[in-house]
Amino acid sequence: MLKKLFGLDKKNEKGASKATGSDIVKSPMTGKVVPLSEVPDPTFSQKMMGDGMAIEPADSLVLAPVDGEVINLFPTKHAIGIKTVNGIEILIHIGIDTVNMKGEGFEAFIKQGDNVKTGDKLIKFDMGQVESKAASTITPLIITNGDAVSELNKEEVADCIAGETTLMTVIKK
Repeated sequence: MLKKLFGLDKKNEKGASKATGSDIVKSPMTGKVVPLSEVPDPTFSQKMMGDGMAIEPADSLVLAPVDGEVINLFPTKHAIGIKTVNGIEILIHIGIDTVNMKGEGFEAFIKQGDNVKTGDKLIKFDMGQVESKAASTITPLIITNGDAVSELNKEEVADCIAGETTLMTVIKK
């Protein structure tokens, strides 16, 4: 009741609510939403790194799905880790077996330690190179510190638009 009265139940402009410790995770890419079970890599499909969703990209631009800090930008630029304002850690892994490309075809617009806002440009990649040199373009979006999560609500959407479509709501313990 007090939360509604004082507006504490509302999300702030960052897509997070500090009153509830929740983060709204937007799609980092435009494309088709794919369940993790369909990702052609057991590390992701069997949730060894954590739970989440995946996207079969329609274009080659990756945007920040949340407000937070870039805590890891792999030297090969094929993966990025972001820690939200509420402490939830999210991994965006562009394609499958793209680490073997050794950074070829990837361009980063951010660096480790940068603060980003939902919708900021993170990485651009060459879709043709990923299609020809990697196992798949499917891009997992993983919550890597699931032990800090009390609830993970996945939206049931078939298609997503980068920076716009809500994919998940993550509630911190």
